Amino acid sequence: MIDGDAIYQASTWVIPAIMAITMHEAAHGFVAYQFGDDTAYKAGRVTANPFRHIDLVGTILLPALLLLARSPFLFGYAKPVPVNYWHLRNPRRDMVWVAAAGPASNILQAAIWGALIHLLPWVPEGWRLWVSDNLGNAIFLNLLLAVFNMIPLPPLDGGRVAVGVLPRPLAMPLARLERYGIFILIALALVLPYATGGRFNILADVIVPPAVFLYRVIMFVTGNGLVPGMES
Repeated sequence: MIDGDAIYQASTWVIPAIMAITMHEAAHGFVAYQFGDDTAYKAGRVTANPFRHIDLVGTILLPALLLLARSPFLFGYAKPVPVNYWHLRNPRRDMVWVAAAGPASNILQAAIWGALIHLLPWVPEGWRLWVSDNLGNAIFLNLLLAVFNMIPLPPLDGGRVAVGVLPRPLAMPLARLERYGIFILIALALVLPYATGGRFNILADVIVPPAVFLYRVIMFVTGNGLVPGMES
């Protein structure tokens, strides 16, 4: 039996998710190109065309299954943008900007979606709720992606930023964690909450609070009023 509510909810996340991931990846390639590495440019990855970035499993099937299963968390990924570290003019410094470009693009997207809320009165009434839900989801999803990706653990963007700005004695051991980073993240996100009886949840305790704060800031900056709690 088809769950109409689940399909509606999924439909309000598809466009925000594809846009957030597409522009995140394109931003990496664009900034790398500005600093001398044309690898992503030649591969056709410096583009807003989502088909260049979408991974069938990571971008579509996995998030869709989680949504339809009413999962308490949403996870997905795109094809990584190729960046040749040694083609950058100043590899260690420039990689910081390349890595930070992805989360920065998500914050910028959140601000753009927030500004578009002001156009809702001109949306036909029958579509207004759906468009409003898309805008709200787009803002929060982009901010979740920005915060999540800035966790200082390679291969996440925050890990690469940390490797670029930390003194070499600290940066080198951190860089060597990259091959194990995904397993560490899985342990933190799935194993640790279970092992601690739910007392520590990386999503609820580490990622959501700053994302909620940024959401309030974005809503204020884009002229959508003070969200309850912003006063404090």
